[in-house]
Amino acid sequence: MGTSEPYLVQEDGALPTVLVHGGAPGESGVSVVSLRFQGGLHFRATVQQHLVWFQSPVRIECRMADQTLRHEAPAGSLAICPAGIDCAADAKESVDAIIVAVDPGHLALAAAEDSALEAHLIERMSGYDQALLDLARTLVSESADDYRNGPLFWNEVASDFIDSLVTRHTSGLAYRARGALGKEILDRVNDYVVAHLDEPIEVAALARIAGRSPFHFTRVFTRSVGMTPHRYVVHLRLQRAIELLRDRRSSLAEIAARTGFADQSHLSRWVRRVHGVSLRQMAA
Repeated sequence: MGTSEPYLVQEDGALPTVLVHGGAPGESGVSVVSLRFQGGLHFRATVQQHLVWFQSPVRIECRMADQTLRHEAPAGSLAICPAGIDCAADAKESVDAIIVAVDPGHLALAAAEDSALEAHLIERMSGYDQALLDLARTLVSESADDYRNGPLFWNEVASDFIDSLVTRHTSGLAYRARGALGKEILDRVNDYVVAHLDEPIEVAALARIAGRSPFHFTRVFTRSVGMTPHRYVVHLRLQRAIELLRDRRSSLAEIAARTGFADQSHLSRWVRRVHGVSLRQMAA
């Protein structure tokens, strides 16, 4: 689940029972696990991904960084541990838990697309979000049933989960790190890419828009948006290609040409890699 040397056991020292563990094909940036701890739970880790934890009712002690909270957590109670934070939890009762792991890069991209470049995930040791819980339960259900509605549906639910985190569980930083990418620069970069989708797009051209060297621009852009400039260009190409696919007025070869992919096969490989489905499934 994206942790560094995690300690995750039940009261007798054995590993918890894994009820469901999944992540559909594609690059959703989300995975989910449903666990059952008999007699109690003990969890400690420094997380490398954002973890969102939902649990059955239990008296639990939670710790994040230098803060501690002991409380009676109701059913569906949520805790959020952002990447890079030391977190721990202990309980002396049996617990069922759903843990959703979110890639920080995907959260950063969703924030950037929501004009919230400086947003950061809020640490929470206690809280409740019914809509987020419903999405997590859908991810568990789909994973348990071998993605009965298809990987595209699972990935769309995962995207909704990330968007919900950005909307309701992030806050703006009090200051912008020196040299960080600003909204106005991202808007100009985005406009340039969209206007030149059917042409080769060089990082040097994007760097000139930002008034930085290609090397420095790549570092700042990746830190701010969660992916490299090249992958961001591919991301925008795919967005437009999917719009054209669903419009059904262009052939696959025409769509590939209009969105800057080398050919239909190149477009198909990227759709399969990112969305976990074929071109024709995406168009359905």
